[in-house]
Amino acid sequence: MEIERKYLIDPTKLPFDPKQYPCRHIEQGYLCTEPVVRIRRDNDAYFLTYKSKGLLVREEYNLPLTAESYAHLKEKVDGRLITKNRYVIPLEDCLHIELDFFSDHFAGLVLAEVEFPDKDRADTFLAPDWFGEDVTFSHQYQNSTLSKL
Repeated sequence: MEIERKYLIDPTKLPFDPKQYPCRHIEQGYLCTEPVVRIRRDNDAYFLTYKSKGLLVREEYNLPLTAESYAHLKEKVDGRLITKNRYVIPLEDCLHIELDFFSDHFAGLVLAEVEFPDKDRADTFLAPDWFGEDVTFSHQYQNSTLSKL
C-alpha cells in the first residue's frame, strides 16, 4: 500500500541545497495508465510497477527487472519518458521527503512527495513552510498524466 502526499515546490524557496543529500537518477515510462503499469530505472535498478486507482492511498506492487528487460519494455512506452533527479531529505518521525527535479520536457517542475505508514499520519501531516500547493488530489501532477502531455 502506498500512502503519500504530493506538493508543488518553488526551488528558489528551498531552505537548503538539495545537493547535500543523496540523489537518485530516475527514468520512467508507462506501458498503460489505466491501470498504471510503469517501468522505472532508478540509478542501476530496474522495476515494473503496478498501481491501483487512487490519489492519497493506493495499492502498489514493484517487480524487479533486468537491464535487458527494461530496455525491451522501454521501446513499448506509451507517451513521454519522464526523467528526474530525486533527492531524499529526512524529516522528523522517520519520514522522508522525495524531492523530484524533472528534466527534459518537464524541466522546471519540482515536486515533493512524502510517504506515510498509515492514513492517519498522512491526514494530520503539517507540511514545512517551504512546501507549495498540496497537489495530492490533482490528477494533473501524477507522473502517469504527465507522460501523456
